[in-house]
Amino acid sequence: MDEQTVRAALRGFITTDLIRDAAYPLRNDEGIITGGLIDSFSLAQIGVFVEDSFGVYIPDPDLTVDKMNTLDQIVARVMRDL
Repeated sequence: MDEQTVRAALRGFITTDLIRDAAYPLRNDEGIITGGLIDSFSLAQIGVFVEDSFGVYIPDPDLTVDKMNTLDQIVARVMRDL
């Protein structure tokens, strides 16, 4: 699976399921938690989505605002283990 596919799937999940606005123009470097779009508890949902969709397990110590605040950070973390 390539980075573009992973990015599109994650963007869709974040905008549709977490932000609940599929038309939201989420930028790759936008702070989704620090910007107030989702709360830090939503990181667990992102972790479950990543595991279900890509077969990549992200351990709890990696599911932090510092490590998973932007789409770029999340995509890079998934690509590291694909």
